[in-house]
Amino acid sequence: MIRTALIYAFLAASIIFILPWYILWSALTRNPETMYSLSMQALRMCMRIAKVRVHIEGADNIPSTVCVFAANHASNLDPFVFFPAIPRRISVLIKKELLEIPILSTGMKAIKFVGVNRGDREAAAASVDEAVRNLREGLSFAVFAEGTRSPDGRLRPFKKGVVLMAIQAGVPIVPVAIAGTQNLMRKGSRIISPGEVTVHFAPPVDVAQFSIDQRNDLLAQLEATIAANLPPDQRPLADAQ
Repeated sequence: MIRTALIYAFLAASIIFILPWYILWSALTRNPETMYSLSMQALRMCMRIAKVRVHIEGADNIPSTVCVFAANHASNLDPFVFFPAIPRRISVLIKKELLEIPILSTGMKAIKFVGVNRGDREAAAASVDEAVRNLREGLSFAVFAEGTRSPDGRLRPFKKGVVLMAIQAGVPIVPVAIAGTQNLMRKGSRIISPGEVTVHFAPPVDVAQFSIDQRNDLLAQLEATIAANLPPDQRPLADAQ
């Protein structure tokens, strides 16, 4: 409980007192790389405070070219362990509500995070279009492919947006399995418990062999790959038996 309170205090102080200066610096230099790098360091610091040990597997599977990182989503802790594990600046598809938080939203927009309105299909499609433009301009993306957190940590069916943006931009998809976060910060809880988490990067999938009409086949391949790299208690029930 005390560690969790320290994390929230650290994040609040960082957003209120430090982030505005880096937003200004990014605007003056027209380069958000420093702000992004320090943000990732802040997320790593939060995990150190919480005594959450992050094990990264398959880092050599990450291509040097632009790609989409597609991960499962079992906990609010996932961004803290997933994003810093990627060794370069990325953009992220996030809930549009996060882009309404003062100061934080300005920083997120500066590093080209893209908000998604999950309740509006037309607006969601426009967000995918924006993501495709960013991919074509050379910025990789991280996506929680289920679209929302799993209520019990088990893998849920993926949304089509993750494959549509990759196919349209012509970039590979890296399947990412995040294991253990559901035990350290459960859905509905704000408490972070100490423990271990694994972030596994599987070999990239070449989307050139899939057309838009074959998007369901690509989704099935991604789901199967991520499920195979999750522990039994996080696999879909049919796969865990």
